[in-house]
Order: sequence, then C-alpha cells, then structure tokens
Amino acid sequence: MADRFDVAVIGAGVAGLAAAARLAESGRRVIVLEARGELGGRATAFVDRETGELVDNGQHVLFGCYHETFAFLRRIGAEGNVRVQPSLEVAYVGPDGVRSVLACPPWPPPLHLLGAILKWDALSWRERLRSLRLAPALRRGTSNLDRETRETVAAWLTRYRQSGRLREWLWEPLAVAALNQAPEEAAAAPFITVLAGMFGGHRRDASLVLPAKPLHEMYAIPAKVFIEARGGTVRTHALARVGIADGRISGIDVRGEPVDASAVVSTVPWFALSQLFTGDVAPLEGILAAAARMVSKPIVTVNLWYDRAVMDDVFVGLPGRAMQWVFDKRQAFGERASHLSLVSSGADELVPLDNASLIELAAGEVAGAIPGARGATLLRGTVVREKRATFSLAPTEPARPGVRTPVRGLFLAGDWIDTGLPGTIESAAMAGHRAAEAALHQ
Repeated sequence: MADRFDVAVIGAGVAGLAAAARLAESGRRVIVLEARGELGGRATAFVDRETGELVDNGQHVLFGCYHETFAFLRRIGAEGNVRVQPSLEVAYVGPDGVRSVLACPPWPPPLHLLGAILKWDALSWRERLRSLRLAPALRRGTSNLDRETRETVAAWLTRYRQSGRLREWLWEPLAVAALNQAPEEAAAAPFITVLAGMFGGHRRDASLVLPAKPLHEMYAIPAKVFIEARGGTVRTHALARVGIADGRISGIDVRGEPVDASAVVSTVPWFALSQLFTGDVAPLEGILAAAARMVSKPIVTVNLWYDRAVMDDVFVGLPGRAMQWVFDKRQAFGERASHLSLVSSGADELVPLDNASLIELAAGEVAGAIPGARGATLLRGTVVREKRATFSLAPTEPARPGVRTPVRGLFLAGDWIDTGLPGTIESAAMAGHRAAEAALHQ
C-alpha cells in the first residue's frame, strides 16, 4: 500500500520548505516534491565547472525586518547560517571613485535613518535636509496605501521632492534592489511596505543580512533534515501534476506514480502554474488567467575570480553604473581567492548582451570602483541570467492571489502570492507560513 501523507508540498524553494517545516513541526506528515535535481528553487547554488566552487544563482540579500524568514531559519536550526549587521551600514563608491558610508546611529526608528542621511558626506546639506520631507511618509508606513497603489515609485519620490544624489544613490537603488524594477515602472505601495518594515520597527530591522554559506546549504539542506526527522519526505526529480475534479483534488501524479495526500500546497511560480493542473480547472480560471498575465523581470549576476583579494568591504554600492552592487564572496564564505559577485536588478537592458560583453562590463566597473582590482589578474568570469527572477509590480499588473483557492484542499504559496511585499525571500517565507496555517485549519 502506498504511503499516505497529510500534505504534499509542490516545490522546494523558500516558500515550499517554509510551509513544509511549519506543517512538520505541527505533526503533519509531509512530502515535498521538487521537479528539479536540487533544492532551493530560485534561491539555490550550483557547482562552477572550472573552479569547483558552489556559486549562488544570484546574490540574495536579506534584511533584519525579514521576521518570517528568521522564524523559518530558527525553526530548522539555520539562523547561524546568516550574518546580521549590528545596524545598517552601506559603503558606496561613486562614479568619481570616492568612497562614502551610510551608517545608522543608535537612535530609535525612523530617526536612525534620518540621522544616517544627515551625517552622510556623499550628499550636500541641501540634499540631506530634503530627506526630512519623507519623514511623515515613513511614520505613516502602510497605514494609507490607496494613493501609492496607483502611482509609481518615481512619482512618489517626486511628490516628496526627493532629488539629486539622495534619490540617485539611496532611494532609487534601494527601490530597484527591493522591487527588481525601474522606479518609473514599479508601483510605490510595495516599496513603502519595504521601507515601513526596515525603518518602522526595531533598529535591527534595517540591518543587511548576508548568507554565510551557499544558498542551498544556508536553508534548503537544514530544512530537508528538519522535515525528514519528523517523518516527512523530500524528493527531487519529482515532476508533479495535480488532478482536479468536482472542485477538489482528485489525485497527485509524479511521473506516473501516484502520491496519496489529503491536501496540496503549490509553490509553483506564476509562469508555470497552469502546467501543474489537470482535469477540471474551471474553479481556478481566474487565478490561472491572472498568473498568465503577470510580466516577469530579470536579474543578471556576473561572477569574477581574481588572483588575489581585491576588496576590503563585504559589499559595496555602485551608484551610476550598470552593475549596482558588488559582493566579495571570499569574505562571506571564507574563501582564500577573491570571488566577486556583481548584481544588476531590473536588468532588462543587460539580458540580451553576450557573456563576454557582460564580463567585460562588470570587470571594467570593478576596476573603476575598487582600487585593489586594478593590478589584479582576472582569472575567470561567469554570467547568471535569471530572466524570470521576479514579477512586475507595475500598477497595471493583475491582482496577486491569496493562499486559499476555490479548490478544496489546494493552497498556494510563493513570493508572488499577495503578501503586500515584492518578490523577496521574505514574501516567499510569509506565503509559505500562511499556506501552512490554512492547510492546518482547513
């Protein structure tokens, strides 16, 4: 007789593993079905064929306000796999090569952010004082987002008279990093939600958090161990299809093998949701149609290996350049050779370029910004294009679904579910936990 499970979780990214861990903790028997050969979904790592190193499929940055993510990491015993800044501190190197640091003083939120801006010598005094215009919006947080839902980030910043370097070096790079979309395109509401999370609670909420291990080792493997220790199963190479009949789940098939489960949590991304279901999908027609209309946005990551250490900082912001951030993976992972990871979010213009052009572009921007790289030898470069890294947050995009569906026993999770957040690890963890709770109380 086939094993019977309480819940089948489709997908082993952050959302799926967060949901499965919460269900397993509550005593439910869970099976996680991942179509690919590795865990982690769109937040994973692969082995570089020349260096043999584990390379993340993109540099993922967390913030101290990622409370659902930290709850997930604590649950699976993996909180020590990330490094948390004591308070927000970001180094920038401008196009002129001058380095400056934005650092929050030990003041209560949101005064710590305003204090950091007022002390930031990259800005003129007029620009620093202009930041005070945004203080009322930061204090209000998410209490009134109706107007901001309809306007773009760029329009919102203009309305609060944010301009010059303050806008170009702080607000717009932060918006692009959080939303993976140009400020002229993305709606302001998700950005305001991010700012409210970072600067409206505890001082640590604004701190940057970096993985201290490759992504799948950071959370995916510990989650697998946690789930299996509680009677669950985690399978890779398990391409699943979910049958629907009479408004309920009629069966789960994995390459011709039936899987017996009472409920399903789907963490399949928006662009692949329609491929998951068979049978009478009429109850899901609205959700499937909206998911099919969602526009995907890309991220480009360029990895560079040098013959020596070239950076003193763990990461540096690169305002005014195509690659917006550079991270020294040597310092993050304890490697001896210097491995830099450069990231361009909202990278629509970079995706069509060939690998050689992207590597040359990234290496040139590193040489212009990092003095230690100018005499170093570039040993190797690789490019990772995540063409569907996140979804568009334009005001014209269709509404995102919640975790509950019209099909009995079927729940949705993933960073694209309606959490109020952009497509981040925190949104994925939050949706995973919400779906697990809904499945527990169906």
